[in-house]
Amino acid sequence: MEVGSHLTEKGLRDYKLVLAAVNNGDQKAYATLMHYYRDSLYFMLLKMTNNPDDADDLTIEAFGKAFKKLEQYTPDYAFSTWLFKIASNNCIDFIRKKKKNTFSLNNRGEDENSHELGESIPSETLDPEERIIKTQKIEMMHEVVEKLKPHYRTLIELRYFKEFSYEEISKELDLPLGTVKAQLFRAREFLFNILKNIPEKY
Repeated sequence: MEVGSHLTEKGLRDYKLVLAAVNNGDQKAYATLMHYYRDSLYFMLLKMTNNPDDADDLTIEAFGKAFKKLEQYTPDYAFSTWLFKIASNNCIDFIRKKKKNTFSLNNRGEDENSHELGESIPSETLDPEERIIKTQKIEMMHEVVEKLKPHYRTLIELRYFKEFSYEEISKELDLPLGTVKAQLFRAREFLFNILKNIPEKY
């Protein structure tokens, strides 16, 4: 059977774009894939997180992860299936971390699930190897951000390194909220264009 011949017309269209991106480094192919799936991915993640800002961030993260792993995609199933799986797994990890960070150890509930819940919370302590890897990742991200234009670099640093909310960034830079969101979206696109050309080392 011809490779990808079992795919739908849409699946074949996407597979050709993936090949163009992987084999030729075709930036337009990356952009077209984002165009096709950005909205549907966003609404899926919005449903999972019930938070527009988180859904927006996770949408870009999903594309970033998928594009960095694009060579691993095989046409055994549709690109959209593969992309949405990456997105949902990433979102589940995000939700778990968020719950872990907001869970109060002082809240020793007496319900029957409290013991089980306590056991299911991962240790906050990183082992030495994990700590080194985390440090290396942070250093790499700072290096990548330095490649951005100053205005976009400021937006990324405020949002991800200083963890400002969109509203806080709006006040800090004296910009309308809509402008902040639009420019951050653009800044993240630039960032991931740089990231996807960096080999995955960690």
